[in-house]
Amino acid sequence: VQLQASGGGLVQAGGSLRLSCVASGRTFSMYNMGWFRQPPGKEREFVAAVASSGGGKYYSDSAKGRFTISRDNAKNAVYLQMNNLKPEDTAVYYCAARQIKGNVYRYWGQGTQVTVYS
Repeated sequence: VQLQASGGGLVQAGGSLRLSCVASGRTFSMYNMGWFRQPPGKEREFVAAVASSGGGKYYSDSAKGRFTISRDNAKNAVYLQMNNLKPEDTAVYYCAARQIKGNVYRYWGQGTQVTVYS
């Protein structure tokens, strides 16, 4: 599966952005999807994940209450709505796919830059 992320940009603290990730192929519904980010000079970290059916959603502590992950299997897409953004959210954001029975995210998008200024 190939992933294409978009929606990043420059936003003032307190603002919102919605990231999108579109997948190629007809088996999107067989993948759990996740969003990760890599802040400048730091390692990549988990942000949020959603189960293949869209029923189970998981968030990092920093994302809880501000970010919402969702997916539309009919459009082969997963989204990350980010509200009340903070400068520490500045990072390159990646979407990733993991097969339902797998434990590794094997497929990654190219990343989209999010920059939050105060």
